[in-house]
Amino acid sequence: MPLRLLCVFAHPDDECFAFGGALALAADRGVEIYALCLTKGTSGSYRGGAKSDEELGRIRSEEFAASCKILGIAQHELLDFQDGQLEHMPLATLVEPTLQRMRSFQPHVVLTFGMDGAANTHADHTCVSAATTAAFHWAGREKRFPALGAPFQPQRLFHHTTDFFIPGRPRPLPLPWTLKLDITSVFDRKAAAFLAHTTQAPLATSVIPLFEQHGKYELYALVASPTPHAATQSTDMFEGVTE
Repeated sequence: MPLRLLCVFAHPDDECFAFGGALALAADRGVEIYALCLTKGTSGSYRGGAKSDEELGRIRSEEFAASCKILGIAQHELLDFQDGQLEHMPLATLVEPTLQRMRSFQPHVVLTFGMDGAANTHADHTCVSAATTAAFHWAGREKRFPALGAPFQPQRLFHHTTDFFIPGRPRPLPLPWTLKLDITSVFDRKAAAFLAHTTQAPLATSVIPLFEQHGKYELYALVASPTPHAATQSTDMFEGVTE
């Protein structure tokens, strides 16, 4: 059986903006990847000429599928929570679908945002981080959401973090990293996946040069694991994972 990776985020384009290098590297390694996006991204400033939220949602769903294909992600899903409003949702409401996918897909490793909201400090990113972290801790417990399948405990939870900031945005309070991934070999695919989100072209045009300057690596913090151990620096997301 191949290694499995679940990545949970808030908006179509997060999969490449934040996690594109890690996901492309994992795909090249033969890892089975599930990309779970909680919204259709219909509240963003960039709409690409869409006349309605419904039309924008359809377009962004197609862009998301194209991006995932470039990155090598076979399984991807968009949920329909309201973009820009996750902070007003009960935590359990966000945890439930995330935990259900953890139990059904049974990933070895889970990726999500840090609680800082990532380099653009988006509140939806913080909420996804909280929900995914709770789901990671509860997925293996029989008393938590017993109707959602048999308990299953993933082995690693990583939060995305950063060491550079986006000009004009509030600065995040990022986690110290424990994992540094060299994404030089897949950087062009990360950029191409971002550009596949054509409605977000103005954002991609402004951010990709920052990635070229700072982002030939991605940083993550290991925040949870079933086995107690000291924090160490690593360059392999699957180090110590048992198949």
